[in-house]
Amino acid sequence: MTDLTPNGVRGGIRQAAHRLGEATPAHRDRAVDALRAGAILGVVLGHWLVTALVADGRTLHTASPLQHLPWLAPVSWLFQTLAVFFLVGGHAATRGHASARARGVPYHRWLRGRLARLFKPVAAVLTLWTTVTVVLLLSGTDLATTRTLVKLALSPLWFLLVFAALTAATPLLARLHPLWPLAVVLHVDVVRFGLGGPARLGWINLVAGWLVPYTLGAAWTRGELERRRSGWILLVSGTAATAVLVAWAGYPASMVGVPGAGVSNLDPPTLAAVTFGLAQCGLALLLRERLRSAMRRPVAWAAVALVNLSAMTVFLWHQTALMATTATALLLGRLPGLHTVPDGLGWVAARLAWLPVLAGALAVCWAAFRSWERGEGRRRPPPVVHAHRPSPPDRGAAEGVRHV
Repeated sequence: MTDLTPNGVRGGIRQAAHRLGEATPAHRDRAVDALRAGAILGVVLGHWLVTALVADGRTLHTASPLQHLPWLAPVSWLFQTLAVFFLVGGHAATRGHASARARGVPYHRWLRGRLARLFKPVAAVLTLWTTVTVVLLLSGTDLATTRTLVKLALSPLWFLLVFAALTAATPLLARLHPLWPLAVVLHVDVVRFGLGGPARLGWINLVAGWLVPYTLGAAWTRGELERRRSGWILLVSGTAATAVLVAWAGYPASMVGVPGAGVSNLDPPTLAAVTFGLAQCGLALLLRERLRSAMRRPVAWAAVALVNLSAMTVFLWHQTALMATTATALLLGRLPGLHTVPDGLGWVAARLAWLPVLAGALAVCWAAFRSWERGEGRRRPPPVVHAHRPSPPDRGAAEGVRHV
């Protein structure tokens, strides 16, 4: 008989966590999974903290506390963690491709498996939001509100398209030095901002900018970043370059887009965003040993493994969770932290209080749509958590997570 008392539940969680730890191969680099989970959660929290849906009559429009409280820009430094995700992604892809080649797995089969893990969950998002869009339009919802909601819901897809393109090019990028794409970003920004070139030229950086941390991940796989000196060089040089660019070259201090701002560091990526990403990658590399030590704790490892197993579900649905909470709560009137203008510390405090509610809404989305990521009921691809070292024992670890 199952013990449902608090002590019994905690004991069951600890036992399941221990089983997962025992099922995880000794050669697995748990720091990779910890960095990936941290990057995903950083993006989610960042969006929840800097994205506001302001109710103005029957219209919803986006706003950001960074518009009204620019001194909060350091918040974006903490939660804009995409460079770390591309670092880990480049490491996982190059390592996985090398392992597949060693086992005689053809490139097309390896690529199909990796892209399936990325894009199968997208089908659920597109299906739901196509339906929601039709219902909103037929019900007479303001067109601007509909556009705002759909844009927010589908905004995570740009990341998947770039990541998929880099993944497909992994065999060509495996030995590319990160200085080459960094040089491209530098020259694009010189032409855009220094020589008055066309703004559309900046979209070259959408690939080149994220190629920098991706190729750093490949260098990690090659063993070129194992010394702590490499991490310190990236951290110090990236921090110094970013400070110079923000203080003297006119780049925005915020590392995320701010509505109404003339220049965004992310849309498309600027040189400042890339140098900031280098600093983040350096810090991530320096934290590897501490993370490996922390991941020896069964409960901590189980939590990280669970996030990795549902990484795409969490990433794709966190904006929907925000909008669902905002729309539902609007039935109670305009509430601070959800529907009001984010122009003061009162809004910030209220938004922090709403975070557990947003997490609960995301948990509902996770329960409803996680099967699309796991492929239950269909031929099941390996889960995201095993991207960097697929092997039969890892599948056993995944099964252990499902019983936590």
